[in-house]
Amino acid sequence: MSSGVPAEPLDTKIGYIQWVPDQGPVLSNVIPEPEDAGLRGAELAMDDNSTTGRFLGQTYTLQSTVANSADAAMAAFATMRKTGIELFVVNAPAQTLKAITDKAGQNTLIFNAGARDDALRTRQCHTNLLHTMPSYSMLTDALGQWLSQRRWKEVFLITGPTGADKGWADAFRRSAKRFGLEIVEDKPWTFDADLRRTASRELPLFTRADDYDAVVVADVRGDFGEYVPFNTWLPRPVAGTQGMMPVAWHRVVESWGAAQLQNRFRELAGRDMNSEDYAAWAAVRSIGTAVTDLDSANPTEIRNFLFSDNFQLAAFKGRKLTYRDWNGQLRQPIPLVHPRGLVARAPFEGFLHPYSQMDTLGFDKPESECRINN
Repeated sequence: MSSGVPAEPLDTKIGYIQWVPDQGPVLSNVIPEPEDAGLRGAELAMDDNSTTGRFLGQTYTLQSTVANSADAAMAAFATMRKTGIELFVVNAPAQTLKAITDKAGQNTLIFNAGARDDALRTRQCHTNLLHTMPSYSMLTDALGQWLSQRRWKEVFLITGPTGADKGWADAFRRSAKRFGLEIVEDKPWTFDADLRRTASRELPLFTRADDYDAVVVADVRGDFGEYVPFNTWLPRPVAGTQGMMPVAWHRVVESWGAAQLQNRFRELAGRDMNSEDYAAWAAVRSIGTAVTDLDSANPTEIRNFLFSDNFQLAAFKGRKLTYRDWNGQLRQPIPLVHPRGLVARAPFEGFLHPYSQMDTLGFDKPESECRINN
């Protein structure tokens, strides 16, 4: 018999930690990323979780810190854990994220909503670390599939000087081999000239070659890549970190109910949703989806549920999303966009996989040393 005593409300506490290092001045007039990128996505997901939770006696609390250093991010993590928080969303560089996960307890669950580094999915895996941000290889495999499908097989690759540029370019070189592309020129960007004045003179000479089908740019922070389109030696399309870009999310994604998500985000944040916002939103919504089904906020139970056949995240990408059980990566389609339009969405028809076509994007299980759920 029922005791007639209402059940205790279930309060799910989530910690959000963000640290994005100062990128320094760039040579182009690139629009800087919003300082609250990521945080606003987490806040929107908390609203979504609370809408469902009100009917089930479940509440959600977000404690957030936007840190100004790696040490401050680490300190925030320790402080939040002392208050009893064991569910975290982290938007920070890979080195800081790894340091945080090394300090995590056995019952701590962390979602990576910022670092794209492939090493986190292939060698430096952690049992309780999941990734809602796509890896570099997922992004470049999306571009590689598109170039292969269009039969634009000969590519001119330009790589910037930063570690992120080199990580992106390394991922693309792997994608080129995977999808039968030939990198006919592979050149590092070594100039520090003001391209606002010299782009029309410098770039045609820099991109001079007998022939190529497309130019691929690896310039993550935007030092020079904005000036490559329309300034190449041959009249060719530009893709990569500029031109047509593979991204986790962009304001031009509007199908499968995404327009409604975009509008709610603009109402909350007063700006467009970007990839960091989407990754944080997906992480918090993954937690909310699990709590709704389990009626429990226990991190270990949530983790087990997210890897089970019962979990699917409705995420406005045209497919239900799931996590890879060997490295914790959220499977997801990758939009290919330019600043004012959606070009296509990977994976593409014809690229087959025995389990999930979305596993044609990024390192597949045999390619990764990680086995976090075995």
